[in-house]
Amino acid sequence: MAENIVSKTFCEDQIEESVEKVVNSLGGFGNFISRGDVVLIKPNFNTADPFPASTDLDFLGAVVRLVYRAGAKSVIVGESSTYSLNTRDVFDEVGATDLCKRLKAKVFVFEEREWVKKRLDRTRYLKKVTVPEILDKADKIILLPCLKTHMYARFTMSLKLAIGFMRSRERMMLHLRKLEPKIAELNTVFEPDLIILDGRKAFVTKGPTEGRVESPGIIMAGTDRIAIDVEALKILKSYKAKNKLNMPVWEFPQIKSAVDLGLGAASESDYIVREV
Repeated sequence: MAENIVSKTFCEDQIEESVEKVVNSLGGFGNFISRGDVVLIKPNFNTADPFPASTDLDFLGAVVRLVYRAGAKSVIVGESSTYSLNTRDVFDEVGATDLCKRLKAKVFVFEEREWVKKRLDRTRYLKKVTVPEILDKADKIILLPCLKTHMYARFTMSLKLAIGFMRSRERMMLHLRKLEPKIAELNTVFEPDLIILDGRKAFVTKGPTEGRVESPGIIMAGTDRIAIDVEALKILKSYKAKNKLNMPVWEFPQIKSAVDLGLGAASESDYIVREV
């Protein structure tokens, strides 16, 4: 069994080099991307609010270039923004449409494409969900979470990024009751091949669209959603701030539910943190 590693590096301004460094610590992009792959990249464009509310364009561009360099045939940047916004307008407003055009990546607005219904058979609260068909068709999936607190879910990193895969009209019901365990349950419908978290800046209060900004200066990479989110939570909790991060990292409902569902590490002994 391959080692479960969370790779971390400090990044000031050399974004592409830093992304490459943390992924090289996991064996390099070639360890995840095969020549000819269709790769779905899921950023955070829930709204058009600036980083760290949304994915930074320089960060996204660095990942797209590195994925193509590893031999991908096609890169798809897919998203569905919050139900009150038009996703294509959000792509345009943040500049992601122009970026993807320059880098020959495809903007993929989920609500303009085909959806499939999934039944969840080992979950307590979420029993069915509608997700983009591309989740089943892409050869590889890469998640690009930001680092931030969240007013309702306490935090939003790799586990909560999955809500962008959910049909927008179903998200309203998701938020009404048991949001945190439902986030974990939603993650049972897919498995990412790689997660690269941009923690150069972070919200440590409020979230997801605004809050007090701190600058941890960290980029992290790994394959385990639980391990990534636990290590990211430690960073957020290191700041003295008024938020909902008032419990041990393994006790947060998102984390506990994800552990119960077998989505990744069950304790810190199940992975290695590698600083590079």
